[in-house]
Amino acid sequence: MKTGKLTCQCGSGSGLEDSSRGLIKIRGDRCWRELTCMDYHYETQPVPNPIAYFMHRSPWWFHQFETLVNHFIELVVPFFLFLGRRMCIVHGVLQILFQVLLIISGNLSFLNWLTIVPSIACFDDVSLGFLFSSKQGGVKERVAQMQPKEAAEEQLPLRYGCYVRKVVNVSFGLLIAYLSIPVVLNLLNSRQVMNTSFNPLRIVNTYGAFGSITKERTEVVLQGTSSLDPNDPAAVWEEYDFKCKPGDLKRRPCFITPYHYRLDWLMWFAAFQTYEQNEWVIHLAGKLLAQEEETLSLMATNPFAGRAPPRWIRGEHFKYKFSRPGGKHASEGRWWIRKRIGPYFPPVNLQGLKKFYEDRNWPYPVRD
Repeated sequence: MKTGKLTCQCGSGSGLEDSSRGLIKIRGDRCWRELTCMDYHYETQPVPNPIAYFMHRSPWWFHQFETLVNHFIELVVPFFLFLGRRMCIVHGVLQILFQVLLIISGNLSFLNWLTIVPSIACFDDVSLGFLFSSKQGGVKERVAQMQPKEAAEEQLPLRYGCYVRKVVNVSFGLLIAYLSIPVVLNLLNSRQVMNTSFNPLRIVNTYGAFGSITKERTEVVLQGTSSLDPNDPAAVWEEYDFKCKPGDLKRRPCFITPYHYRLDWLMWFAAFQTYEQNEWVIHLAGKLLAQEEETLSLMATNPFAGRAPPRWIRGEHFKYKFSRPGGKHASEGRWWIRKRIGPYFPPVNLQGLKKFYEDRNWPYPVRD
């Protein structure tokens, strides 16, 4: 069976992305240099899964080893692409295994699945041959029959269309190389910027993830009440649960990769900022006050289902931590422990939000 050409052009794109992620970490949070970031990552990542719950309790030396492996994969392994066929295959194997580990230990949506795709280009026909049957009439036999025909066609004079295709390929390659110049310069810059585009076409961009690690997990919990007075100590506040982000202390962390709950992810960002920086949270509160079906479909629970909508909604700010496996809280069925920090945004009602919506030219929610 003929050995196919290694498409290292695609693989080098993957390598550039890996280097970008690695450098943004080394230049970013101090914990990446001190090998302590993994002490926090499993608990504070956007949407933890059940495996992260147990991985968080790994010993300190294992977390340091994980961090070293991360640096090796992202800063050293990408150069394997330029060291010949065998090292290119090694690069592909290591990258795919690394991404599989990330998929298993966290709900990072489709990011890791997409990163696997260019790594497949590191494998040629010979290295992938074991995947196909050698039986008579199998794929390998059919390919072997096709190859003499292809070799004969290669000896024929090239047609006009072939020249056009070559010109287009070379032109496109030169365009990508030209557009990549600011991306490479950014990669080499000590003030590296991540997740940025340098041209209106957005064909090539910078990328980086987890340049800094949050050391504590905070959550915004939305609560509603039917009380006329939100300041009444007797008011009963009922919580809305999101589909995947931490909320109910006894709910098992979800496993959704490669699916992406964007609202849950955005709530993670909002939790370590303020509602003034995330006005969309107030917009969300208005939608819940109106009990709009489209908005409620994004939630796991609606405590006011089958009855009148809440009169008030507020946001409460909590610090969340994993319970200890086998400990007191875990024995009570709690995956999480939480402590109230304070209010995230004050109680709001639908009428009081009318001007807020008008000032931003947002459609005023109407109760269904």
